Amino acid sequence: MSDFTIYPAIDLRRGRVVRLQQGRADAETTYAEDATEVARDFATQGARWLHVVNLDGAFGEAGENLAVLRAICNSVEIPVEFGGGLRSRDDVEQALKRGVKRVILGTVALRQPELVRELATEFGQQVAVGIDAREGMVAVEGWVETSEVSAEELAERMVQAGVSRFIYTDIARDGMLVGPDLQGACKLAQTGAAVIASGGVGNLEHVTAAATAGGGVDGLIIGKALYEGRFTVRQALQAAKGQ
Repeated sequence: MSDFTIYPAIDLRRGRVVRLQQGRADAETTYAEDATEVARDFATQGARWLHVVNLDGAFGEAGENLAVLRAICNSVEIPVEFGGGLRSRDDVEQALKRGVKRVILGTVALRQPELVRELATEFGQQVAVGIDAREGMVAVEGWVETSEVSAEELAERMVQAGVSRFIYTDIARDGMLVGPDLQGACKLAQTGAAVIASGGVGNLEHVTAAATAGGGVDGLIIGKALYEGRFTVRQALQAAKGQ
């Protein structure tokens, strides 16, 4: 469990820190106006990584979130992974220029696998793929569209393209606090890639379960539970260590 990583999530919508329920733009709660303050607090509590999502980008909207992203990267010394609307080489390069240590590709993994192959070859471990599933099938374009490709099939394709890490979300659980889909995460890990589980963490038992799941699941993204005060990053880190 020592290598298991907790990723506190910062979801950005028009510069603010928000959470959506099941990815729905009409089910948004604002938790903070200053994302850098949130980032610093998570880092101070001992987080070793941050997970930042550009919801404006995921929904195909322009926004001020890239400026906020740069401010977050400048405000903490821990690495930041970033996703949401990264649909081109230029998008990826811009994110890396702003200080991001790992980019998360979503829609392009399904739509432009050759681009993912090129980026994985060029940037290696700095490229991860987000696999977001609704009833086992991959959802894209900010989760608005559900494809006819299963999560496992996309994972196989992406491993062949050189991707070595997935962020896996069961959309039905996202923001619902019912626990992440660890079974689904372990299935994707059977491809040989490392998997970060996401969506649905509601208590410290969920954290411990993820940390002990093994089988290639080496990280957990936590959002709503932290913002609602169900537990702290510090407590999550202790739970992940079995304390």
